[in-house]
Amino acid sequence: MAQGDLFAPPDAVCLAGIDEAGRGPLAGPVFAAAVILDPMRPIQGLADSKTLSARRREHLADLIRERARAWCVACASVEEIDALNILQATLLAMRRACTGLTIRPDRVLVDGNQVPKGLPCPAQAIVKGDACVAEISAASILAKTVRDADCLILHERFPDYGFDRHKGYGTALHLERLRLHGPCSAHRRSFAPVKWFFS
Repeated sequence: MAQGDLFAPPDAVCLAGIDEAGRGPLAGPVFAAAVILDPMRPIQGLADSKTLSARRREHLADLIRERARAWCVACASVEEIDALNILQATLLAMRRACTGLTIRPDRVLVDGNQVPKGLPCPAQAIVKGDACVAEISAASILAKTVRDADCLILHERFPDYGFDRHKGYGTALHLERLRLHGPCSAHRRSFAPVKWFFS
């Protein structure tokens, strides 16, 4: 069997793709999306969200929400990240996204090398699946655009930190603001360097 056949189910199978956004940042929830595409309403240009411009991502996200058979975006909170660790919180968000679909898939393909427990159907992890599986690419785009929108909300709540610019990642600007103001309630206390303020 060719490698590509490992994640190429028959056309009759209802396939969902799952991906996450926001594992690395120092603040905010981690988001995950699950998407079941409609083969009768194809979407051109799906790709790993990290390779797309913000404008292109937003355009594709609108098309996904309009044309997909089903989609769901879920998250795990900052408190859950700190309590569980980022990996387990990410898997939790993925499970929530999958179980939140209005259509139960026959099979799930998950970006990465781990599959969340408790999914309602068989699942397979695919490393770099967001670059080669359309359903995962679509999930990647939805998760990323929702997370970016959430960062704008964080910026409105906590304007001193520049969340609209660095999106929570540990940039020089973000670290400078952390040193000036200390962490806010949106920061992940279990992440370095945020946890240094609580030691």
